[in-house]
Amino acid sequence: MALTNHHIDQLLELCKNGNQLAQLEVYNRYYLAMYNSAIHIVKDPQEAEDVMQESFLTAFTKLHQFHGNASFGAWLKRIVINKSITKYRKQIVHAAVDLEKLLLEDDDNLTYSEISYSEIKAKEVINCLSELKENYRLILTLHYLEGYDYDEISEIMKMSYANCRTMLSRAKENLRKAFEKSKKEKIT
Repeated sequence: MALTNHHIDQLLELCKNGNQLAQLEVYNRYYLAMYNSAIHIVKDPQEAEDVMQESFLTAFTKLHQFHGNASFGAWLKRIVINKSITKYRKQIVHAAVDLEKLLLEDDDNLTYSEISYSEIKAKEVINCLSELKENYRLILTLHYLEGYDYDEISEIMKMSYANCRTMLSRAKENLRKAFEKSKKEKIT
């Protein structure tokens, strides 16, 4: 029975009744977006895969709690973000996070003429981002990469709206300073 043409609401009803084909179709529709959300936070492909798998399991077991106040994708993404943050915090406790994995490619053997200007800028921003305190890096990721607004970030990070705005402002300022420092070091 092909379920690829079914509307998400129909699929979710089938999922609530334990239909594994419907669950597979929902998984296939949302897998990549949820993986991308997880990888932005946990920074490790295997960990992101684990987070994503756990998130789908949670979503399917708690599907009765989804009331349609937001889209299913937004509800699922919230689960992924929360699990990603939990996983990320555990990583910090157990080991230093290797932020060099963020780089698009190893540029040790490349000359600047071989790399486009936008790639250089992206790498510089990623390097500067890696120098920030963990909570600053996390809030910038949630706001700029994941597109969450202040209210959503406040809820996810369990802080007040005012603290969220202040922290984001400080994080942006620290990123700007790190970027300026990086540019000065290249000149000298």
